[in-house]
Amino acid sequence: MVNFTAKWKLDKSENLDGFLKAIDVGVLKRKAAKLVSSEHHIVQDGDKMSVKVIATGQPGKNQEYVVGGSFAEKEFQGEDAEVFTEWDGDRIKETHKTQNFTYTLIRELQDADTMIIHLQSPKETTAKRIYKRM
Repeated sequence: MVNFTAKWKLDKSENLDGFLKAIDVGVLKRKAAKLVSSEHHIVQDGDKMSVKVIATGQPGKNQEYVVGGSFAEKEFQGEDAEVFTEWDGDRIKETHKTQNFTYTLIRELQDADTMIIHLQSPKETTAKRIYKRM
């Protein structure tokens, strides 16, 4: 089993603007998202995950869940979401469902020092967020 435990810092994003546009995030929030630097501080104990997201200029997130279960959170554009989690091989798949849309987030380790978060919109627009171990 892979272990995501580490502090990760955003290195770069690919097609984030296209993904945010596909989930109807307004232009001002999309421009702001380009400027945000984020960190994910993850502690994993088997299937139990603790993910603290720290982002410049935004309220952080604290996610506590067991892979295979679900949790509630507020999305970037302010909507409440139910997030369903599951293992997909060595990756963690999260399905985020709000009243207006559903999108998928897949967290995987590319190597010991690189974590990639894949995002897919309902319109199948994809983006990548690439994090490096701190």
